[in-house]
Amino acid sequence: MWIKRLISDVIRKAVAQFPVVVVTGARQAGKTSLVRHLFPDAQYVTFDIPQTAESARLDFGAFLRRHPDPLIIDEVQYVPEVLRHLKSAVDKDRRPGRFILTGSQDFMLMEGVTESLAGRCAVLSLPTLSLAEVDAGATTEKMDLFCWRGGFPELWQRPELDREMWLGSYLSTYLERDVRNILNIGSLRDFDRFLRAAALRVGQLLSLSELARDVGIAPNTAKSWISILETSRQVFLLQPYHSSAGKRLIKTPKLYFSDPGMLTYLLGFADWESVIRNAAWGAVWENFVIGEVHKHFFNMGKRPPCWFWRTVQGEEVDLLIEVGPRQFLAIECKTSARVESSALKGLAEIERCYGAKTLKKAAVVCRTESPYPLAPKSRIVALPLAGDGGLVEWLS
Repeated sequence: MWIKRLISDVIRKAVAQFPVVVVTGARQAGKTSLVRHLFPDAQYVTFDIPQTAESARLDFGAFLRRHPDPLIIDEVQYVPEVLRHLKSAVDKDRRPGRFILTGSQDFMLMEGVTESLAGRCAVLSLPTLSLAEVDAGATTEKMDLFCWRGGFPELWQRPELDREMWLGSYLSTYLERDVRNILNIGSLRDFDRFLRAAALRVGQLLSLSELARDVGIAPNTAKSWISILETSRQVFLLQPYHSSAGKRLIKTPKLYFSDPGMLTYLLGFADWESVIRNAAWGAVWENFVIGEVHKHFFNMGKRPPCWFWRTVQGEEVDLLIEVGPRQFLAIECKTSARVESSALKGLAEIERCYGAKTLKKAAVVCRTESPYPLAPKSRIVALPLAGDGGLVEWLS
């Protein structure tokens, strides 16, 4: 079963304008399937095959003669030096749509793209499936299923697959193949413990020293491992917004997981009912909502212009989306269906600090089935995550 990806038109537009398009994203996010589906007439090679990778490394000119463009090169991170050769080929012929590169984003790939293909390529990030791609009008029950199962395409294309077995196998493959290739990690068991300890801190201010202490590693090691999780799109850090307003603000980022299914798997829940009864439910929901906002922007070909806001006194807004100079959309995340006035304290405080025009509009994303106003003229509303009048429609 093919699931239409929202980023498809953005990729087509990029291929029509740039000689090289790079599609990055987490392993198994669907990069290869998507570009082959969108460009069926393009030749396809993968550097996942050692012989193919070696032939490109030894004589790229001969490699291109055997594989004329338009050409899809998969897993390009395994031979990052070919990016220099692509620069030379593109400088001789700048026709758009010549090369489509895919890869699980890592240091070597993006360093090579930055150094060799600046101004010659478009770089797009493919997230795992969003809720809108699986079921745009999802009921609360279906929304919960998505949060539990996660957004990896194969889990929805093949519903018979066992979630725990698939995610466990994915985690083992990720640890063995990607992490060991990127860093010289002596103990994969330590890294697995690090992942699970990170999951316990989702939605919290990230303290590398505390995380390192709990796992039994050095703080610099924890910093390096968080960077690996970021560049391979397993986690993302939400940075705090602060300006020269004179009020002391928190300057530490918050940690979130890119896929909600992987998060609940790492937290060790046996079933969905265990999630919503647990003290971590609020953090899981916040991760789910903010992850969907990030996917919304990635699917438009944009970097998410997202922040959080928190003072040292504890006033907080879960998510700020920058829409202009010192102007934001604000989102709070609540697990209840009916929102209390206390949920608006952070919104009132940020307006008090920066002025009434700081917030263009605001929403509390909660478990309601339909939107309802929380302030006059619907400037602040309670929203469902999916369906008519839901979060994606509100963002658009």
